Amino acid sequence: MLHYSTFIHADSTEWVTFVHGAGGSSAIWYKQLRDFSKSYNVLLVDLRGHGRSKKAEYEHLKKYTFDIIGDEVIEVLDHLHIQKTHFIGISLGTIIIREISERYPERVQSLILAGAVMKLNLRGQLLMRMGVLLKSLIPYLLLYKLFAFVIMPRKKHRESRYLFIEEAKKLYQKEFIRWFTLVSQVNPLLSFFRIKDVNIPTLYVMGQEDYMFLPTISRLVKNHPSARLTVIPDCGHVVNVDKPLQFNEISLRFLHGLSR
Repeated sequence: MLHYSTFIHADSTEWVTFVHGAGGSSAIWYKQLRDFSKSYNVLLVDLRGHGRSKKAEYEHLKKYTFDIIGDEVIEVLDHLHIQKTHFIGISLGTIIIREISERYPERVQSLILAGAVMKLNLRGQLLMRMGVLLKSLIPYLLLYKLFAFVIMPRKKHRESRYLFIEEAKKLYQKEFIRWFTLVSQVNPLLSFFRIKDVNIPTLYVMGQEDYMFLPTISRLVKNHPSARLTVIPDCGHVVNVDKPLQFNEISLRFLHGLSR
């Protein structure tokens, strides 16, 4: 089972489950824990091969698909007897929880998709193709640093870049290649997500400077009645790290609104 951490609220029966992106870990949510645990039970998970989910049981698993990874998150929910939860994801984590919502809508109370990835633009596609060619030839960390600088290029994004690169150092080459191969094949799934409204209350929280992914989300919400978009000014891809106070306030206001 994936490694997880729980933070139990004395009175609330509602859960919020946080899912990190590729190369990260549950540590990226450290700026959210205090605010969210004031009102909700909180669950943090480390996806396979990340954080503390690096036991031998994952090292030999070669099949990486989004439905298998989603089922591993559901396994944690089942173990904890969590029937329904709000999901919050960042970057690649948004794809995982969006996929979960497609197959297990009864387990999803709402979605907050931060730095959401719903399409790779031309630059992103070129990067992925280059990565496919080079992934077995150069150290994975060098390739990951290149991606981090392309997605989070500005000086003000330094903390986000540093955090993700430090977490990525905990991976190893084979694990990185498995995840990279998975992401390189994601376009058909993202195309389906762009077409189909999930019919679950959904909030997209994007940085104004998230130039690779924001344009797609801006178009998507116009055709998905269940979705809304909030753009945080002066902010890059990793909104929960770049602007944690604003991210927390926006997300909690959305969740409290659902309760009312």
